[in-house]
Amino acid sequence: MCADLDPLTTWRTATPAGPGLRGRLAALDLRVFEYAARRHWPGGDRVLPRLSRSANHGVLWFAVAGALAVGGSPKARRAAVRGVASLAVASVTINTLGKRSVRRPRPALDPVPLVRRLKRQPLTTSFPSGHAASAAAFTAGVALESRPLGALVAPLAFSVAASRVYTGAHFPGDVLAGAALGAGAAFAVRGLVPTRDQMPSPGRPLVDDVPKLPGGEGLVMVVNTGAGSPDQARALRGLLPHAEIVEASGSDLPAALEKAATRARALGVCGGDGTVNTAAGVALRHGLPLAVLPGGTLNHFAYDLGIEDPGDLSRAVEAGDAVAVDVGRFRSSATSGIFLNTFSLGVYPELVKERERWSRRIGGRLADVVAATHVLRRDHPLQAELDGTRRPLWMVFAGNCTYRRMGLTAGRRADLADGLLDVRVVHGGRLPGVRLLAAAFAGPLSRSPFHAAVRRTRLRMDRISPGTPLAFDGEVGPCGRELIIDKQHEALRVYRPLTIL
Repeated sequence: MCADLDPLTTWRTATPAGPGLRGRLAALDLRVFEYAARRHWPGGDRVLPRLSRSANHGVLWFAVAGALAVGGSPKARRAAVRGVASLAVASVTINTLGKRSVRRPRPALDPVPLVRRLKRQPLTTSFPSGHAASAAAFTAGVALESRPLGALVAPLAFSVAASRVYTGAHFPGDVLAGAALGAGAAFAVRGLVPTRDQMPSPGRPLVDDVPKLPGGEGLVMVVNTGAGSPDQARALRGLLPHAEIVEASGSDLPAALEKAATRARALGVCGGDGTVNTAAGVALRHGLPLAVLPGGTLNHFAYDLGIEDPGDLSRAVEAGDAVAVDVGRFRSSATSGIFLNTFSLGVYPELVKERERWSRRIGGRLADVVAATHVLRRDHPLQAELDGTRRPLWMVFAGNCTYRRMGLTAGRRADLADGLLDVRVVHGGRLPGVRLLAAAFAGPLSRSPFHAAVRRTRLRMDRISPGTPLAFDGEVGPCGRELIIDKQHEALRVYRPLTIL
């Protein structure tokens, strides 16, 4: 008799709905599952089981993240990192709380055709779906950083989630709950590490006296080939076909910028922060607006402006969208110059050298701590007179405008024309080694009990120890016994897109 029973009827009997709202939801879940079991999507029997298996342990999403990181823009790389971080949070939440809180059995496979079923059936409880959580977390994380990239990944994520019902691994409700948890994980990550579009735009005040350059006509872009940015230049040539692009490097770069300024309506530069610093000085002397395209190891100024790729710059240049920004200025008996990002005095140049050496081996913040340890072993605080008092100082930082942090992100400027110097000082004082290590671990532009932070328009230091090095926008030079740091308020006009895509 049992052999004569319809398998679907047997499965319904084995999965009672129960009374009340919970029972009605379970019954609805069951009906949708039955509907999916009866449907035959074109190509689904061949594609969806394989797609479901490829997403085991997040392998599919790690592969997508790798493709974004290797072949994409800085925004694509951030999207990949955010997607993986969101996936990790979702996975931990599902495996520690989700699977243990609701011990729901997996669906019976009687109504699912054999060709669709997974070769290895999952052994964990059914609620919620870990695959759907990972797919939603990764996609939501990518979309929060870049909506266009999120839209590209979304169909793949939907297919993975649908495959879990199609193969009989989950009820539809399990998939919906997993997707909701995954999206929540992405938003939780954003709460800790905000996306760039959450931060205030630093592009103020707007100016209307810069030329619109359709197709880039009148723009002379000098590309620092030593910074390794040929792809950026080629992409810009395609977007702005009438722009003149000049390649230079090393000692030829300042002369190339000066020559370009004599025939340009707007001066462009592609390179890192040091290259941009040189170009800014030329633009100031010639009274030209500056177009910045990131193309070096460090591109803080371009990124703070909201320019990450040639598309951002081309929109601004063609529309004539620009802002006025402050320029930091320093003068001493040994050297003088400007800075667009930060100026530093003391052991920081040595820290930078050590950090570059160690970051290749251990990377990131840990390299800062190791570098500080090495510097501490062979260096000592400089002696200088600050505010009328001679004192030992490990480091003095002066940021061009105020740096702020949101969540766990690094410091960033919310206003590039606030007229202020963001001064951070690490005193020698008691326990100097602890102070320097704590400052290195926290980062010079973060808040720390070992930092003194003030906002000023001008800073003067006297009786500086002989041989003290200074650093500005990635460049290093000698410092004289007296030093004055101040600002040129809204001195430089820079192209910047009004909207960041």
